[in-house]
Amino acid sequence: MLTPENLAAWQERDAAVRPRPTLERLRGGGRFEVEELRVPRADGDGEVTLISARPAGATGPLPLLYYLHGGGMVAGNARSVLPRVLAGWATELGLAVVSAEYRLAPGTRYPGALEDCHTGYLWAVENADALGVDARRVVLGGKSAGGGLAAALALLLRDRQEPLPIGQLLLSPMLDDRGDTFSARQMDGHDTWDRTSNATAWRAVLGDRHGAADVPPYAAPARATDLSGLPPAYVEVGSAETFRDEGVAYADAIWQAGGEAELHVWPGACHGFDTLAPDAALSRDAHEARTRWLRRALRR
Repeated sequence: MLTPENLAAWQERDAAVRPRPTLERLRGGGRFEVEELRVPRADGDGEVTLISARPAGATGPLPLLYYLHGGGMVAGNARSVLPRVLAGWATELGLAVVSAEYRLAPGTRYPGALEDCHTGYLWAVENADALGVDARRVVLGGKSAGGGLAAALALLLRDRQEPLPIGQLLLSPMLDDRGDTFSARQMDGHDTWDRTSNATAWRAVLGDRHGAADVPPYAAPARATDLSGLPPAYVEVGSAETFRDEGVAYADAIWQAGGEAELHVWPGACHGFDTLAPDAALSRDAHEARTRWLRRALRR
């Protein structure tokens, strides 16, 4: 369980057990072309690191998955998510992948992480030719905190009238800072990421604004009152996870706004089930469902 008292130690432990793979390891013995890029932040305060990867030898502009890592916005890194993404979707669907190294809380509070993700996304779209990707076939994606940031980024792009992706892949997305859904209370003390851990992370991100009435939807997308005009969404949660009800509600709100969403609630699944048990039948089913949705999105 993550608490305010153990947050610093938890972050240190996460960095130790989830180290950044080297670029050479990510290249998989020549199977993938991988490079690290540094993009200036819009406000001039340093740079955002992007990891760009694609199947080796792939020709022509490839569709792009702009993928954001999880970790409650307080942990994780851009490289750690890539081995599975590259071995899976990049290989199966011929995708290029860009992963953003966004700043973590509480060292950087909202909107730092989102603005980093936004900077990286716009740079990738504007430099599509140099990356060898098709700017008209970009999908936003992420798991947990990364799913929440992907949802927030889609809202931000819509409202700033900037280039929208063709889809948003939201896996167990972290959407609501309030923590008052039935599933959040039901899974408290049981899920791998429970209500206490979630509240600790949100406080790190929002500080004194956590739970306030004026938290913007770009910080917590469940606060959005208008979900019209968004790209088609794939929303996935487990039936036994903290984020179940906020994910279901988000898909329902997209439908009510006239949008398109595909919702999957995996029976008995906890938060991060496919990471904990990647070879389980349920995990394989989930991967196949995500892959089918991605394939359809890219063929539109």
